[in-house]
Amino acid sequence: MIRIGHGYDVHRLTEERRLILGGVEIPYEKGLLGHSDADVLIHAVMDSMLGALALGDIGKLFPDSDIRYKNADSLELLKIVVEIIAENGFGVGNIDCTVICQSPKLAPHIEKMRKNISAATGCDISQISVKATTEEGLGFTGTGEGIVAHAVCILADKN
Repeated sequence: MIRIGHGYDVHRLTEERRLILGGVEIPYEKGLLGHSDADVLIHAVMDSMLGALALGDIGKLFPDSDIRYKNADSLELLKIVVEIIAENGFGVGNIDCTVICQSPKLAPHIEKMRKNISAATGCDISQISVKATTEEGLGFTGTGEGIVAHAVCILADKN
């Protein structure tokens, strides 16, 4: 049996925060606002995995009202989600992600993002796709107000 999940996340760009995407710190004048490290890409990946098994979302699992998750490393949270998926008898088949932002340019960082997600999920890098696009100056991502990420995953029954 296979299960398909979709994840979506958005965070506002703000001053005096680091920009972390896919576990990579990207040099930029702004970072993403959030309770944890606000890694919008990893958040979308986790939501896709949880959604595939109808286990809710990261807000349910790692609520922003819990101080334990203040400035949390999202890659570490992803490892917890992978354990939960395994406890439910599933493993990752593949993950496909798209990050939407006007700037900074993400192409130089994509391979490191893939490696980070691969390591955190225990998958071969060939199972992880990360793409980036702009919205040609349109909408809140196009004006530089925020960054969006979508992720789709396939989970395969390990039994």
